[in-house]
Amino acid sequence: MVNKESGGERIIRTGSYPELTLTAVLVGYGLGILIALSIGYASLKLGFSIEGSELAAILGFGILRGLMGRSSIIENNINQTVASSVNGASAGMMFTVPALFILGETNFNAILMVFACIAGGILGIAFIIPLRKQMIDYERLTYPGGVAVATILKSPGAGVRKALLLLSGMAVSGIIYFVSVAVDFEYWNLGKYIGMPDYMNGIWYISLMTIGVGFIAGKGGFSFVIGGFVCYWILAPVLAAYDLLPAPQTLATLEQTTPEYMRLNLFRPVGIGMLIGGALAGIVLALPLIISAVRSMQTAAKLKTALSKDEMPIRLLYIGIAGATLLLFVIAVLSVKEMGIIRGGLMALLGTGWIWVAGVILSECIGRTNWSPLSGMTLIAVTILIVISSGLGDRAAIISSVMVGAAACVAMAQATDLMLDLKTGYLVGASPKKQQIGQFLATWLGPIVVMALIFVLHKAYGLGSERLPAPQGQALASMIKGILGGEVPLQKYIAGAGLGALLSASGIGGLGILVGLGFYLPFSIVLTYSIGMLLRLLVDWKKGHRFSEEVGIPVAAGLIVGEALVGVGFALYYIFAGAMGK
Repeated sequence: MVNKESGGERIIRTGSYPELTLTAVLVGYGLGILIALSIGYASLKLGFSIEGSELAAILGFGILRGLMGRSSIIENNINQTVASSVNGASAGMMFTVPALFILGETNFNAILMVFACIAGGILGIAFIIPLRKQMIDYERLTYPGGVAVATILKSPGAGVRKALLLLSGMAVSGIIYFVSVAVDFEYWNLGKYIGMPDYMNGIWYISLMTIGVGFIAGKGGFSFVIGGFVCYWILAPVLAAYDLLPAPQTLATLEQTTPEYMRLNLFRPVGIGMLIGGALAGIVLALPLIISAVRSMQTAAKLKTALSKDEMPIRLLYIGIAGATLLLFVIAVLSVKEMGIIRGGLMALLGTGWIWVAGVILSECIGRTNWSPLSGMTLIAVTILIVISSGLGDRAAIISSVMVGAAACVAMAQATDLMLDLKTGYLVGASPKKQQIGQFLATWLGPIVVMALIFVLHKAYGLGSERLPAPQGQALASMIKGILGGEVPLQKYIAGAGLGALLSASGIGGLGILVGLGFYLPFSIVLTYSIGMLLRLLVDWKKGHRFSEEVGIPVAAGLIVGEALVGVGFALYYIFAGAMGK
């Protein structure tokens, strides 16, 4: 029973607070679609995904408390659990599926891909649930992202204010991006006006979304920025000084500028190698965490505390695992006509096993360091699958391995997302079982939304283009080409892989990957991103970290959502206009 004073009257609430309600689930679906579209679009530009739970919690307060007058923080916790579960497919699919489009293999069964990712999501959730008690209740892993969301949920008034700030950021970002596209002013060549040499690439991308991502990253984005500046403001002048850049006649024949030539022929291949080397080195460095995760499972089994009345019934989890594994087997067999039952069964079993192992590893990593080597685990998974399917022919091997690999990647993303949300629930007094049900209820929606988004964006802009570089998809596509014996700049990949591995060996989580992204992405994006990062450092210094958290981050999140939604809207317009012959 809870007593509350309101306008001189005493209101008495009896019973438990609302938690797993239809309202929370439906609002979570709506916010999940919004966040998946926004973060999915952003990840194709920047090469990394952003956790959606905090964004969902802020928007959830604006709707549930601000508009509907509902005051239960554990109901909003279910809302953000559902929304982040929908968004879980964005990272998993944006890291893998674009590789098919980049490789020119667009004639795949999209419906099967969606079902594969749904099956993967179910497996990832079911495998990680038994470790909740061990990782959260007993080991008390930090899960900084989960703590941040819990802080928002515990501050209802702040949550509503943050929602208004976020909406303001959305409006400003959306309007500016709409105008910049409408007047064809998405890039500003500042370098030309200040006399900067062409090879230093002084072109800025007009994008408040990129500034918002840089602000949220703060000093954590320093390595990414350094990668880009090293390429164009250090290496490029050195190459020019030693007369190693191509002559103007050569560039005219190739129809490229000097920065374009350097990025396509030097920096991008090295950057892809750094992504692969840095990710694999991160896996090696995570070995102590792998051992700790295995011990956690052993301890949980011995104590028989893995599941209790707080969790979903173990029988249901077994049914879910068996059903999802069977679905993955059917999908593997149907993915290409060359696939046989034995090979399809092997791919499904290995995919399921990798989902279990990798999900545990990633949950342990993100719980201790707030960094998840998702891309590295995906590269390893697809490598194994490519080797299994290599005798089917290039096309069949590519489609089948990426399809099962996408399922594994979505599974890993869902496993880490659920553990973050369960940490939040632990801190706000939510029911783990109800959160787990909420996560399962939303697993089906994300793959549908993201698959539709991928097709729309590819038709409008082209995945792998300068407009949507899809760095992780490019890295995966290049690795597949290398395995299948395609023509690739192997020496540059090897050099980049070695450099990425050395940087990751420094012990700074994801250093090789972040610097590699700086090498890979167009410098115009890096320049704009650096503004957001510097703004965050300045605001932290002048106003304090609390101001950045309470005001800056909600506005920055709005900048991301506003531009992303307008970008998706333009893509739909281009497709519609093309269909109408305009």
